[in-house]
Amino acid sequence: MEKTSKIYVAGHRGMVGSAIVRELQRQGYTNIITRAHAELDLCRQDEVEKFFAEERPEYVFLAAAKVGGIIANQSALADFMYDNMMLEMNVIHAAWRNGCKKLEFLGSSCIYPRLAPQPMPESCLLTSALEPTNEAYALAKISGLKYCEYLNRQYGTDFISVMPTNLYGPNDNYHPEHSHVLPALIRRFHEAKEAGLKEVTCWGDGSPLREFLYVDDLANLCVFLMNNYSGNETVNAGTGKEITIKGLTELVAKTVGFEGAIKWDTTRPNGTPRKLLDVSKAASLGWSYKTELEEGIKLAYDDFLNNPMRAER
Repeated sequence: MEKTSKIYVAGHRGMVGSAIVRELQRQGYTNIITRAHAELDLCRQDEVEKFFAEERPEYVFLAAAKVGGIIANQSALADFMYDNMMLEMNVIHAAWRNGCKKLEFLGSSCIYPRLAPQPMPESCLLTSALEPTNEAYALAKISGLKYCEYLNRQYGTDFISVMPTNLYGPNDNYHPEHSHVLPALIRRFHEAKEAGLKEVTCWGDGSPLREFLYVDDLANLCVFLMNNYSGNETVNAGTGKEITIKGLTELVAKTVGFEGAIKWDTTRPNGTPRKLLDVSKAASLGWSYKTELEEGIKLAYDDFLNNPMRAER
């Protein structure tokens, strides 16, 4: 990409999209275009096609998505599949039809099988069954990355995909029911501290292992890949390190300053037992993450405290 290239960031108000915009600006890119949902509904094919025909962006970061935690995924399976399938297909198709030089599709590590080999290499995609609790979202994301691959094979496009591990950081969603585990814990422990509670109950038994990547590190990788990678196979984005949910919970409680007891509700689902990405491909390309988890949680908590709109979501 040239510094003056016309770059469209889809989903610029979300956690990932806003981080990509920050990273592009930090690196000196000056021609970034965005559209809020009220201006452009990506689920509407006619609106998307009109936008691409008029704007003709040279590069596209497709970070828009309908996202949520276990509760949201389980309770709105049809919505998660429809919204994500529609918006990604509309954007990818319109980018191809209007001569976009390169598109980068953002997916999720949930595309890999529930019992995939650990750490999970990109090659394990579609080798066995998915995790049932987020199957609808995973199927939509798999369809998006495969459509990019098929366009490359049939029409010679340069469309790539990146699959991040669990993300956190500025502009996260802290909704008490629809957020992912780390922001949900930040809000729960903060509110417990403010209320003077003596204990907090968390879901499951704390045994699942999870990997977390600070969103600004992902944004750095996204720009890096746009400039340095072409290929049909996706690229994993992570740290290569993992922590138990119990360990994460204790770390968040410590960061927030909650000093009460932590209880576990084992009637609630654990989700996938382990989700560690094999990040050797990104490393072989010359990229590595910068933000360690403890530092990142402090930055995320600061964002929560200083962004009341996010805290209310």
